[in-house]
Amino acid sequence: MFAKAFRVKSNTAIKGSDRRKLRADVTTAFPTLGTDQVSELVPGKEELNIVKLYAHKGDAVTVYVSGGNPILFELEKNLYPTVYTLWSYPDLLPTFTTWPLVLEKLVGGADLMLPGLVMPPAGLPQVQKGDLCAISLVGNRAPVAIGVAAMSTAEMLTSGLKGRGFSVLHTYQDHLCPEGRQLDIKKSSYKKLSKFLQQMQQEQIIQVKELSKGVESIVAVDWKHPRITSFVIPEPSPTSQTIQEGSREQPYHPPDIKPLYCVPASMTLLFQESGHKKGSFLEGSEVRMIVINYAKKNDLVDADNKNLVKLDPILCDCILEKNEQHTVMKLPWDSLLTRCLEKLQPAYQVTFPGQEPIVKKGRICPIDITLAQRASNKKVTVVRNLEAYGLDPYSVAAILQQRCQASTTVTPAPGAKDSLQVQIQGNQVHHLGWLLLEEYQLPRKHIQGLEKAPKPGKKK
Repeated sequence: MFAKAFRVKSNTAIKGSDRRKLRADVTTAFPTLGTDQVSELVPGKEELNIVKLYAHKGDAVTVYVSGGNPILFELEKNLYPTVYTLWSYPDLLPTFTTWPLVLEKLVGGADLMLPGLVMPPAGLPQVQKGDLCAISLVGNRAPVAIGVAAMSTAEMLTSGLKGRGFSVLHTYQDHLCPEGRQLDIKKSSYKKLSKFLQQMQQEQIIQVKELSKGVESIVAVDWKHPRITSFVIPEPSPTSQTIQEGSREQPYHPPDIKPLYCVPASMTLLFQESGHKKGSFLEGSEVRMIVINYAKKNDLVDADNKNLVKLDPILCDCILEKNEQHTVMKLPWDSLLTRCLEKLQPAYQVTFPGQEPIVKKGRICPIDITLAQRASNKKVTVVRNLEAYGLDPYSVAAILQQRCQASTTVTPAPGAKDSLQVQIQGNQVHHLGWLLLEEYQLPRKHIQGLEKAPKPGKKK
């Protein structure tokens, strides 16, 4: 899912109520975690952010980030741990083992095939189809990926360990995975450094000497100890990026926005002959061709005037108003096609460079620029709906702050769920228009409020 770069929609600090809800959701999703462990995973006071993003295939994903590390992500209302969380709680999920060379394939987006599994002496963990599982490498207990079992353990064995075993969702070194982070001993199972050192000394990996009261020093390390020689750190992938790198400013290319039409229930009879049903999405040219072909196939073109089309019962029901049912018998081609388009539900398709098209019902909201009065009668410029066009409000705010030499703030947009607005001090519509039209090359028809720019010679 994160094998390719994603697009960040928003990055906000979590609210207290959302933090409590997340704890409850974690408790429900992972019942083996104790209360203390849930509190450690979702801390009460430490910084915790909610990052909403679109994966490269268009999936909407919510990522929870603590201390710069992604700890959980949510997809289609299902909560999943990241590899960082599994390093702290390695027994959270049933774990299957594969060979180190397989990791590169998984990071590249491949699923885990059953021939790549390593059969442990105790046998494979018992799972059912659809269960969430961890994947680790031979010689290293730390999980490197999570995935969903494509079949039960019994079916895996019956198949002779052939076929696809796991649909991989997230791996170490993918684009979700920040690198170079330090281990926080408080978030490990040891909790304290003294306990960690004591355990390592008991296993004869290190020798610890107390130099003075409360001051301990590692005086020897057995570098040939099996626990050390078997420890493997996979080579960093050139494609690995941190969340910050995944969301950093790249050369912006405007999306391709195409208007579409959606077939409602009232129009299905007209479109079913062409193989379309309720909910089908069509371009305007496709609608015109379907209507023309329907009229010709059913001999509805007026024999005396080719510019007129006779209305059969289906056309009457689909495009005429009730008071026209018995009075309008024919329509000109242009009127027929216009009425047909008006009766269809509006929709649109947005295609960002290098990503799969995203189709939505309704009309895309334009970037909305308004002026407002604040305290002391000061004017501010407010811009909304940047996210719909692939623009990060925080990046836009930073650019405008520098260019306008004015303060900017990013706040939740009133009345709009999961949307942000940028506020700039003063009338900055001119700067904003130049940024959107000239630099970002967005079509003017998708921006409203440009006329509010100050007129030459007038004070902003």
